[in-house]
Amino acid sequence: MTLTLTKKDIIALNQRFDQGKLHNEASLDFALSFCKRSANWTKELAYLTRAILLDHVFEEGNKRTALLLISTCADMEGFATYDDIAVRLIKEIIDRKITDISKIEELIHHAIRK
Repeated sequence: MTLTLTKKDIIALNQRFDQGKLHNEASLDFALSFCKRSANWTKELAYLTRAILLDHVFEEGNKRTALLLISTCADMEGFATYDDIAVRLIKEIIDRKITDISKIEELIHHAIRK
């Protein structure tokens, strides 16, 4: 299944914490363009998570937005998340500057309760 989130949806997630002001719109657009061509929702989520965390898509609230995005997407697909593991994956991606989409997707899989 594929995610159906739009740029407006992702901005709305950020607005739960901040003003939704984009800092790196091009990175978000790139990630969303990948999502349109993919049928793998966890890979799409990995692209979006990478963009938000490493490319600092928003002026503020990127970590909280990424956490909410992971939780929201898992919920949309009928799953829940282990919030403590999701928090650790966000920290790990940032601290280790993980850009490998497959590695980010693997970390996301560990945070999803099936």
